[in-house]
Amino acid sequence: MKPIVTLLFLLLCLGVRAQESAAEPSVAELSAEIEALKAKTSTWDKILSRLPEISGYVQAGYEWSDNSSSFFIKRVRLNLAGGIVPKLDYRVQVEFVSPKIVDAYLRYRPFDQLNFQLGEFKLPFSIENTEYVPLKYEFIEYPLPLRRLMGFNDICGLSATGRDMGAMLYGSFLKRGDFSILSYNFGVFNGEGLNVKDKNKSKDIVARLTLRPAAGLQIAGSYYWGEYGADYLKRVRYGAGACYDRGPVVVRAEYICGTTGLPEAAGELDSDGWYAVGGWRVTRTLMPVVRYDTFREDTSLSASRQTNYTAGLLWHPVKYLRCQLNYTYEDYASPAVSNRNVVSLMLSGIF
Repeated sequence: MKPIVTLLFLLLCLGVRAQESAAEPSVAELSAEIEALKAKTSTWDKILSRLPEISGYVQAGYEWSDNSSSFFIKRVRLNLAGGIVPKLDYRVQVEFVSPKIVDAYLRYRPFDQLNFQLGEFKLPFSIENTEYVPLKYEFIEYPLPLRRLMGFNDICGLSATGRDMGAMLYGSFLKRGDFSILSYNFGVFNGEGLNVKDKNKSKDIVARLTLRPAAGLQIAGSYYWGEYGADYLKRVRYGAGACYDRGPVVVRAEYICGTTGLPEAAGELDSDGWYAVGGWRVTRTLMPVVRYDTFREDTSLSASRQTNYTAGLLWHPVKYLRCQLNYTYEDYASPAVSNRNVVSLMLSGIF
């Protein structure tokens, strides 16, 4: 009986083995399946490469002063960026607070020395306006000279976040490690701000030259010439500054001045101002900063001067969250305006 059971067991095992052998695909079939899978993956990768990268942030906070107290939403931005073909890319950035498009441009970058950008974007004027975007900037508000003379809350009436519509050539020379010693920007713009066609036949010209003699150090000079409005009112700006930002240390200062034509034949207004910033990255996530900025709206009137003294703390505990606390003392030269203490807290949620 035992030999018979053993024989039946062996026959059963041989039958199962035969079925398994019959079910196993051939090498050719496996190769065909692998190639089909590779083709599907390649197609999917191509589709994904065409889709824009989506990012953005929300900035909200609270501000208290001697005469006010309010919560605020400063920025809500959605950013789409991607490549079309090698060396040709695009960017679209939308602001949902007072909805508007703030960036929309095509950029062609064939060489380090010569690149072309067309659309709506930051004017290549000053260090802070171009290189210290809101998610990199150490303070809640930009300094007075930049706000009043470069299209944030400009004397000429523009409120354009330092942007305009136009075309720009830019490039860099003398590569050294991860930076270039000399770079330039030259652009032609409408001069009317965000999403606005030119109101005259004149075009505004912006130029900037930057020297980087060492890693983290840059010295820049900027020039803006333009005419705004249907009456071809004058808008000329000059700027010069230096910045060292490397490792734990940040030191930056700029001087900005300009002449603005006033409507209704009211003449021209000369203005100037400057700021100085210092900061120390105590740890990877914590950075105390201080700033002095002063601005004279009318250089012929000493009473037109406003000077701000700001102390701040930047805390970046995780990648997707920035916390900023600023205290500013606003000092007005005019006896008709009372000095103010302002405390602001802002959180930035990044996605």
